[in-house]
Amino acid sequence: MEITAAMVKTLRDSTGVGMMDCKRALAETNGDFEAAVDWLRSRGLAKAAKKAGRIAAEGLVGITIDGVNGAVVEVNSETDFVARNEQFQSIVGNVSKLALQSDGDVSRLGEMPYPGTGRSVSGELTDAISKIGENMNLRRTALLSVTDGVIGSYVHSAIKPGMGKIGVLVALQSTGDKAKLEALGKQIAMHIASTNPMSISPDDIDQTVVARERAIFAEQARESGKPAEIIEKMVEGRVRKFYEEVTLLAQVFVIDGETKVGDAIKKAEADVGAPIQLTRFVRFALGEGIEKQETDFAAEVAATSGVSQQPSPTA
Repeated sequence: MEITAAMVKTLRDSTGVGMMDCKRALAETNGDFEAAVDWLRSRGLAKAAKKAGRIAAEGLVGITIDGVNGAVVEVNSETDFVARNEQFQSIVGNVSKLALQSDGDVSRLGEMPYPGTGRSVSGELTDAISKIGENMNLRRTALLSVTDGVIGSYVHSAIKPGMGKIGVLVALQSTGDKAKLEALGKQIAMHIASTNPMSISPDDIDQTVVARERAIFAEQARESGKPAEIIEKMVEGRVRKFYEEVTLLAQVFVIDGETKVGDAIKKAEADVGAPIQLTRFVRFALGEGIEKQETDFAAEVAATSGVSQQPSPTA
């Protein structure tokens, strides 16, 4: 029987299991939906789907550099405890290596074969959920490349080499001394980890963000009661200051506390022996943007023990 994409999607939506495992289950059961569910359950895969509703905002950010290419991934778990699990760390390390071939596409990465298992990356995570007992997910990935130069990197709060809570990649295009470029790239990556810039320069910042800030500045300036031409100058001054605060090249370099990043790069050109162009950067901070669920620990313990909580007597 032909296994269609629609059949695979239906099984995936029903069980929460990865697409490759769903496709295999349907193939093994000749397209019988209920039998495919049982096939997944018998292998502990569908069981993992029950945990898929839990919020996973912990985990690890992993980085792999290979020559002129660098990849970063974020793999989430529910607790920091799992991030210290060797099996989980091994998965993050392998997935970050595979990410070098994913073109920065997280869906493609999830469907790539996981080494030595016959499963996909998503399937390996599903298998790990069953064994470790927590929800996990491959959240995002990015790939940076240069034709000549280096990919600088830095991992903050590293739990082991290449894995931690914040991961930064920086693409430096240059024909100069590679060892010196790597040292510069690491310093810039450390700066980015600390300051979290919005963009490289004012030219590539999101103009909707600038428009919103400009409107706020204008409203604040109007409250001063000054003439319109003075207000316009006040707004332009604040916009320039905003650019200095949020665009990488205009920020003060945290390494020395006085030089702007753009000037530091220009100064480094004499040392590396060639022009340097910072073409791109990416910064992943673990769990950013995920709304973490607040839990009442006492109520959780009571629920687990089967004891109902009674309101405290009032005086």
